[in-house]
Amino acid sequence: MRKKHRAFLKWAGGKFKLVDELANYLPAGDRLVEPFVGAGSVFLNTDYPSYLLCDINQDLIELYQIVKHQPDVYIAAAKALFVDAMNQKEAYYQVRTDFNQCRDPFLRSVYFLYLNRHGFNGLCRYNRKGGFNVPFGSYKKPYFPEKEIWAFAEKAQRAEFKCIGYEKAFEQTRSGDVVYCDPPYAPLSTTSSFTTYVGAGFSLDDQALLARHSRHTALERGIPVLISNHDIPLTRELYRGAHLAKIQVQRNISQNGSGRHKVDELMALYDENYDAKEE
Repeated sequence: MRKKHRAFLKWAGGKFKLVDELANYLPAGDRLVEPFVGAGSVFLNTDYPSYLLCDINQDLIELYQIVKHQPDVYIAAAKALFVDAMNQKEAYYQVRTDFNQCRDPFLRSVYFLYLNRHGFNGLCRYNRKGGFNVPFGSYKKPYFPEKEIWAFAEKAQRAEFKCIGYEKAFEQTRSGDVVYCDPPYAPLSTTSSFTTYVGAGFSLDDQALLARHSRHTALERGIPVLISNHDIPLTRELYRGAHLAKIQVQRNISQNGSGRHKVDELMALYDENYDAKEE
């Protein structure tokens, strides 16, 4: 059985638990393009000859580029912050302040991992002014993911990282590519907010535009696109005509075990067999 690789970042909506099932829906190709790379679990647990990994979070992409080129230097600097003296509320808020004032990409990348592992639930959240604002997590002993960083750095030699939005990522696709999209998920209810993501948020218009880009890329250019999202009537309508499949994933919705339940995830594959009659 193939060993699964964990991402070195904690990430909301990460695909580690889903990746085996999800990979069954990904077509073969020369390069996997991910417009929403996140923590990179799909990248780490697939085997394409090359990868184009994109995200609009500049801190994330700069971190990945540094890990790709200087893993030893990066690990030494980041590990120095994973000591008992730094696992205190005052130390955390000082690093958070330093991170928000810092413009050096290497130092920001070191702070980013510290904040990711010491902050509440591994959230990555910024205020309207671009300041990281996740509170302290109060963990007993935050884990330093050294072996996971080394594994990422090794696999990253096959990857190119770009800080661009999903529309530009689609523009950079070419024949032989396969695209996997893991966008901010559509809300489970109409009371949920679309404005909780990086920057300007991911609106209902973005959800519809992503579906359109995917459809056109598959039909007009012969490049297959797989999208994952919540399985709800809205997404089934958005992806009508694509090949739809449902998989289940365990989700934690509260601190205690009774808050864990399985929710349905929708896999929508656009390829040259897209059914235009469904529109």
